[in-house]
Amino acid sequence: MRIVVLAGGIGGARFLTGVRAHAREVGAEVTAVVNVGDDIRLHGLQICPDLDSVMYTLGGGADPERGWGRVGETWTVKEELAAYGAEPTWFGLGDRDLATHLVRTTMLNAGYPLSAVTEALCARWQPGVRLLPATDDRLETHVVVERDGEQQAIHFQEWWIRHRAQVPTRRFVFVGAESAKPAAGVLDALSVADVVLVAPSNPVVSIAPILAVPGIREALAGGRAPVVGVSPIIGTSPVRGMADRCLEVLDVECSAEGVGGLYGARSGGGILDGWLVDPVDAHTRVPDVTVRPAPLWMTDEAATVAMVRAALELA
Repeated sequence: MRIVVLAGGIGGARFLTGVRAHAREVGAEVTAVVNVGDDIRLHGLQICPDLDSVMYTLGGGADPERGWGRVGETWTVKEELAAYGAEPTWFGLGDRDLATHLVRTTMLNAGYPLSAVTEALCARWQPGVRLLPATDDRLETHVVVERDGEQQAIHFQEWWIRHRAQVPTRRFVFVGAESAKPAAGVLDALSVADVVLVAPSNPVVSIAPILAVPGIREALAGGRAPVVGVSPIIGTSPVRGMADRCLEVLDVECSAEGVGGLYGARSGGGILDGWLVDPVDAHTRVPDVTVRPAPLWMTDEAATVAMVRAALELA
């Protein structure tokens, strides 16, 4: 069996631990197509938060308490940058994490595509699944906000980390998406997949940037593999993060039904054949999509594996 997972953020990383564990039980191959909309260049370094979160989590190097970054991290460089008054002060680079960004940037500057760089970084971490960026091209999520009565675009990271999504927000823009191409291996993986899973990641800023890359949505729509999504919302709250604030900007209800409707049925131009929701949302209805309840709290690996099994059974 060949499984492709669309993923981003901590929720996607944790979901992939369950996919990997199940795949090892049944001898399946897993490819994760990961969001790059969060990527940003700071202090001359290319930072890929979602790729790194997945790589560190699957490679055993993520901080389990924070849920992001490296375990045992230190912050000497951050403190030194602050002493110089170097901006941005709201984004901290950990010392251990810094090494990853240095290697990545050096390789990118030498002409290697991001997909090849990611493969090289994974040679150290051995995540157990193939990690592919959605695109090798520049794609950044920017947010149009209101400041002093005027609209202004800021990078998603500034909106998310500095402002905690607490500024008047108009819309999200995926800069570079129109001219981007799927990264090497992405369309091939989708073409031979037996099933595609959409992780319980933020639908607006983790999954939507992947789907914005021309060719990916079309590959899902025209592929032979069933597409099953896992709801990132339980009841009226996100499992993690600020998906509720992102959905509010789009005027989409923060619910399993709202997100399922946002993705839409593949038969009607959307991406879903099946939609896995928590038992508290068993009443959910998405037109032309098969909805099935299963416990969605990823409390440990066993619970996550059970959730993955339910998604695959639905497929």
